Amino acid sequence: MSRTLCVANQKGGVGKTTTSINLATGLAMAGQKTLLVDMDPQCNATSGIGCQPVDRHPMVVDQAIRHSVLPTSVSGLSLLPGSKSFRDVDMLANGGSDESRVLVEHLASGTSQYDYVLIDCPPSLGHLTQTALAASNEVFMPIQCEYFAMEGLAQMIELIRKVMLERPGQLTFGGILLTMYDESLELTAEVDDEVREFFGEVVFDTVVPRDVNVTEAPSHGMSVIEYAPRSRGTRAYIELCMEVLERD
Repeated sequence: MSRTLCVANQKGGVGKTTTSINLATGLAMAGQKTLLVDMDPQCNATSGIGCQPVDRHPMVVDQAIRHSVLPTSVSGLSLLPGSKSFRDVDMLANGGSDESRVLVEHLASGTSQYDYVLIDCPPSLGHLTQTALAASNEVFMPIQCEYFAMEGLAQMIELIRKVMLERPGQLTFGGILLTMYDESLELTAEVDDEVREFFGEVVFDTVVPRDVNVTEAPSHGMSVIEYAPRSRGTRAYIELCMEVLERD
């Protein structure tokens, strides 16, 4: 059975898409057949892995998911690309419970052959994120090590709890990842201590450091693992992959 991981946080700029791309790449390189699903209308996961957005989002077209999956430069990693179509974004973002159930079933029917499915979500608590959560087994939450890291976190936790109650036994809290970690800053240590004290073992041991290579890689349509294989960011994402695999 595949593990479907939803990478979500309603706060922007915390490393959701970067984590989605690099975790998916690392898992594929570890021999896991992996699918990256771009649910964000900005389509950064699509461009960040070297592909182009499509005219119609695969989640709303009347054809099997497998016909919309694209290969990537990484062996074992495929992409379900995003779309910037306003009509498709509106259909995905404003559907009711029935439409959401159809989308979840549509995605599930075309992803069973993968070991891992990673869903990159938009920075919001809206219908797109709720649908992604409903389609997932686990939710991963990147948190940036900054003053506002905990801002709005209660709302995100409440949304996750709501989906868990609606789908008992279907969704678990897969982990919290600290990103943009700067050991030289006292604030980073304070955020680290606060998050680990509150969430305990849910927080990954791995932290992702501030690394210019991590921010440069998407502009080349590559993961940092491909772009700068000896960088600190690459080492961190490989260690994260190992933790994810160990939690299987």
